[in-house]
Amino acid sequence: MGWSVFFALLLDRYIGEPRRWHPLVGFGNLAGAVEKHLNRGHWLMLKGAVAWLLMVLPIPAVLWLLQENLQGIALWLFSMPVLYLTIGWQSLREHATAVCVAFDLGGIEAARQKVSLIVSRDTQAMNEAEVSRATLESVLENGSDAIFAPLFWFCLAGPAGAVLYRFANTLDAMWGYRNQRFQRFGTFSARADDVLNLIPARLTALCYALLGRTGAALDCWRRQASSCASPNGGPVMCSGAGALGVSLGGPTHYHGALQQRPLMGEGERAAMVDVKRGVTLVDRTVLLWAAVLLLGGSIC
Repeated sequence: MGWSVFFALLLDRYIGEPRRWHPLVGFGNLAGAVEKHLNRGHWLMLKGAVAWLLMVLPIPAVLWLLQENLQGIALWLFSMPVLYLTIGWQSLREHATAVCVAFDLGGIEAARQKVSLIVSRDTQAMNEAEVSRATLESVLENGSDAIFAPLFWFCLAGPAGAVLYRFANTLDAMWGYRNQRFQRFGTFSARADDVLNLIPARLTALCYALLGRTGAALDCWRRQASSCASPNGGPVMCSGAGALGVSLGGPTHYHGALQQRPLMGEGERAAMVDVKRGVTLVDRTVLLWAAVLLLGGSIC
């Protein structure tokens, strides 16, 4: 198990996600078609739950049957590429770095364009501090969603667990909004994602704290996370911001409406240099997880 994780991370870091024919892209396209067909009329919460079950469960069930009948090198050759396709370490690094490079070379307009690719908030009028804050929040939260949660479920339930998690997380990103369109249809998807992230998010928050300003990170997590809208994003971002010694949160525009997000972390407001520090924190956490899993595998 540990070596599967090691080589999957290595493959992702130096090759990145497939540029074409990524299975998650195809899954997202199918999910969009299913939602357009079912998200109408009555019984929307029930339809959303049934749609989630039909989208998420069949392929992991097949993978589970396969992995239960493989062992040794065959299981390793099966597990490693599946895990590789479920993690987004290098993609996260590339998107965050692109914002920094765009700002350095093209100024705030270029940075706004790049950050619009990774956040759902309004970016047209963002200044440097707001671009930095949005990017860093995305780095910290997606470190959990796109890297550490798939690793956690892979370790717990093999390739089937990693794929089930990424399918569920993708549906939450597509259907889990609290707006008129998804308020009822996306309820099951949002709650399922909350449950699946409950433990991985807190493990991620703990690792951020251990690898940064530990006391400040744990204190920010304890004091601030309960004020955040996301039960899992809150601990991750509060701990990560505390570990880096920066402040996140504050006024944010979504779809033309101003929202006041709670303070996360402590210290100066995040700047572009802190985005790079956030990427480094995620990198160090990846290395910690890989070392622990390799050591655990060798002991077992």
